[in-house]
Amino acid sequence: MAWLQVQFSTDSEQQQALEDALFTAGAVSVTYADAADQAILEPGLHETPLWDALLLTALFDADSDSQLLLDAAEQAYGQPLPRYELELLQDRDWEREWMDDFEPIQFGDKLWICPSWHQPVDANAVNIRLDPGLAFGTGTHPTTAMCLRALNGLDVQHRSLLDVGCGSGVLAIAGLLLGADTAVGTDIDPQAITASRENAERNGIEPARFALYLAGEEPIEQRYDIVIANILAGPLVEMAAQLSARLKPGGILLLSGLLSEQQGEILDAYTEIAFEHFYHEAQWLCLQGVKISK
Repeated sequence: MAWLQVQFSTDSEQQQALEDALFTAGAVSVTYADAADQAILEPGLHETPLWDALLLTALFDADSDSQLLLDAAEQAYGQPLPRYELELLQDRDWEREWMDDFEPIQFGDKLWICPSWHQPVDANAVNIRLDPGLAFGTGTHPTTAMCLRALNGLDVQHRSLLDVGCGSGVLAIAGLLLGADTAVGTDIDPQAITASRENAERNGIEPARFALYLAGEEPIEQRYDIVIANILAGPLVEMAAQLSARLKPGGILLLSGLLSEQQGEILDAYTEIAFEHFYHEAQWLCLQGVKISK
């Protein structure tokens, strides 16, 4: 069916009041988008951060009287509405268009992420079957992409791997498909554990090779050849001693989820790691290092 779309330019302070007013006026959905290319890091559990400048889009039934609904929204809002644009959206196959936005993505010379509705571009490559979902990590974000490219360049054959903040499980699954023997994934969000388990199954990973735990429940005495943490700078600094302790001597540490200007505080915190590679993409940073102490 067709829809009447009204798109407002607003900010995070006015978002809730404007959203409430639009629903009062009969909106069937309200969505947000960034209006100023502002970076938002992966949120913590139960957090829903918003951009400062927003494009707020409301959909109404196509046969709605636009002036009447805008008058109703303004009355509920209690002040003049922000600047807006009206557009009639004709009926389209929205699911098909959404799927068309996600194409196979290559990371290095042998690793691809391929949505389930696409055939692999290179059938002989390592192809991770992964669809967009509830958990963070589909390869489209630079922090995940840099970790995948770093993994593509490592010799992971017969190694053990720990993925802290596993999200969708994509990094651990990539390591396993590239030849690691076993992996452990941890996350603070139960949805991430569910998503990781489902994605592992979709990629033919036996449960015995990929153990999943809510953060704090994993066996802390175990040491790994590779530890990956694609989270946030604050937790990475707080967990420096813990993550370093999870590595075997000579083991490889990959840290991401960082902005480039946060490099110094990470280097200061990880005194047992000799960082050898610094990957940058846009404002994002991924660090790769080796554990030098016992």
